[in-house]
Amino acid sequence: MAGAAPVFVLVAPQMGENIGAAARAMLNFGVSGLRLVNPRDGWPNPKAAAMASGASAVVDGAQVFETLDAALADCTYVLATTARQRELSLPVISPGEAAAAMQSRVTVGERCAVLFGGERSGLSSEDVARADAVLSIPVNPAFASINLAQAALIVAYEWARAGESVILPAGDPLASEPPATREDVARLNDHIEKELDAAGYFFPPEMRDIMARNIRVALTRAGFTESEVRTLRGAVKALAKKGQKQ
Repeated sequence: MAGAAPVFVLVAPQMGENIGAAARAMLNFGVSGLRLVNPRDGWPNPKAAAMASGASAVVDGAQVFETLDAALADCTYVLATTARQRELSLPVISPGEAAAAMQSRVTVGERCAVLFGGERSGLSSEDVARADAVLSIPVNPAFASINLAQAALIVAYEWARAGESVILPAGDPLASEPPATREDVARLNDHIEKELDAAGYFFPPEMRDIMARNIRVALTRAGFTESEVRTLRGAVKALAKKGQKQ
């Protein structure tokens, strides 16, 4: 396989057995990086370890985070697995397309992540807003529900299947300058939100969350490099200072 495998991020998983089953599916195809955001029953979970069986190393090495932003801080490319239609204007790609995109990126040193939602309700719109694209598994529309381990298995299989077949084109901008991490983009987003709040931009108040989410999606989709984020933060800071003097 080319480059390091993506990390699988389970957001608010509920049952330890499902976490363990997902870990087994991951390791079947060479994916071992597991991150958990607020697992319902706490961590470590003996039921997850029992279900993981031979994949106990994945469970033992799982990292736990209180927030999704913290779990994604060092990532540069994020995909959200969801079957529900969203109001967010994100591209929708298949598991095969997702694997090809991630293979190209890890080849040049990026860290990729795939988000999986909890068993009951999946990912929230706020979770999906952190992603670059939606990863949609083509299932029977009359019975579209698949469990956590099944989803992890399909994504991991496509990752392994892509293997060495994806080659980064010469001159690709990804190869020339480091992309911004999710932490970089989150700080830019927070900076812009703070100044927009101060300027009274979010009006009416009841629309604030949706407006702020749309800005976050736009910034995430832009695919900024590290230097571009620094430039934009400097520009926002300069505009804020000018506004204070007026």
